[in-house]
Amino acid sequence: MLSGKKFILCSASPRRQHLIAGMGLDFVVDTGNTFTESVEDGVPFREIPVRMSEGKSLGFHRPLEEDEILITADTMVILSDEILGKPADRDDAVRMLHDISGRVHEVVTAVTLRDVRKMKTFTDSALVHFAPLTDEEIEFYVDKYKPFDKAGAYGIQEWIGYIGIEKVEGSFYNIAGLPSQKLWKELKEFI
Repeated sequence: MLSGKKFILCSASPRRQHLIAGMGLDFVVDTGNTFTESVEDGVPFREIPVRMSEGKSLGFHRPLEEDEILITADTMVILSDEILGKPADRDDAVRMLHDISGRVHEVVTAVTLRDVRKMKTFTDSALVHFAPLTDEEIEFYVDKYKPFDKAGAYGIQEWIGYIGIEKVEGSFYNIAGLPSQKLWKELKEFI
């Protein structure tokens, strides 16, 4: 249904690549980018993933060709009034998991679609309810799975998701890094 276009995923995330492949899209991965991932102080939390996703799109390393659609994304974890990005190291990952243990947090993903004529960004959000985690569970997960490339220091599709997540309000795939159902809908409208 979405044939005739060449999809480019500008993301090194194996989870995003797996989700796009699962959607049946014929795509290539090209992570060449000149965008520096930062935003100025004072930007509202929910606007940050939008700015990051659009920055990645506009920072793509070459002009797009007529039949190409570029897909970029950014996912952010919000706990109360704190953004939990990717952990800097083991201690930071342990701290983040202690913070989300027994609490509810929000996961916001922004996705940008761009071709030679237009650009569109959409967002999706989900609430994640975490059970209380023990020190032993947190340390086991961090040491075995090394979630240093994941916002909030966890992957919903990994061991910690199986044993720690009590409930999700919203798209599971959004939490994994790409709201695939919404992406499908938006791609049909974009094309």
